Amino acid sequence: MVELAFESIALLFLAAFIAGFVDSIAGGGGLITIPAMLIAGIPPLQTLGTNKLQSMFGSASATIAYARRGHVDLRSQLPMAVMAFAGGAVGAVIASFVPGDVLRVLMPFLLIAIALYFALKPNLSDEDRHQRMTPFVFGLTFVPLIGLYDGIFGPGTGSFFMLAFVSLAGFGMLKATAHTKLLNFGSNLGAFVIFTFGGVILWKIGLLMGLGQFLGAQAGSRLAMRSGARLIKPLLIITCLALAVRLLMDPTNPVRVWAGF
Repeated sequence: MVELAFESIALLFLAAFIAGFVDSIAGGGGLITIPAMLIAGIPPLQTLGTNKLQSMFGSASATIAYARRGHVDLRSQLPMAVMAFAGGAVGAVIASFVPGDVLRVLMPFLLIAIALYFALKPNLSDEDRHQRMTPFVFGLTFVPLIGLYDGIFGPGTGSFFMLAFVSLAGFGMLKATAHTKLLNFGSNLGAFVIFTFGGVILWKIGLLMGLGQFLGAQAGSRLAMRSGARLIKPLLIITCLALAVRLLMDPTNPVRVWAGF
């Protein structure tokens, strides 16, 4: 049983609110909540499980906000959400068998590549563009694969969904953000189910942080809908770079170990 002081609990709530705000616009909320829980003294495995619980509130809150304004049709997108759920569940099952070091080495460079894509890609706006892949094929391939990654590791999932929606599905920035939150909820839910069976979730902390996530996501999604690509694009670039730096600065990251830092 993990016992936390009131000050630690209050800081976790604040971290969840900020994470929900940022995540609803550009993804990367785990960059804030996971370190916050580890600093508070929560063991790593319980941090991962509890993070899935609280992050579901943020992705659900943002999805509801976007759906109410007509930016995502929940009924038509349900099959994709189910595929994300399946990917997240399978990823959580195999998480203990996948060398975490491999993902931690690759992740920072993948995130930097995503940031460069959005920074250098001209004419990114809220308008839809040419589709490189049909929704059926997209839903059967990239959606479960990204969901799988979310179940195994997690950080940067929203950025991967955004990149796939913009570059392959031809979505505009705001539409991609709205659909990313729905699929992120699906993959979070899938991993959460598996972690629940594993008994690694701290329910009181997760639910309290979930409230913070919900409120932050409501505020962030409303701001995103008002500002569109003008806000989403720069925040996505900053979030990707910040997450990459955070991963590279981790003293246990194999890249630093190999480089002798």
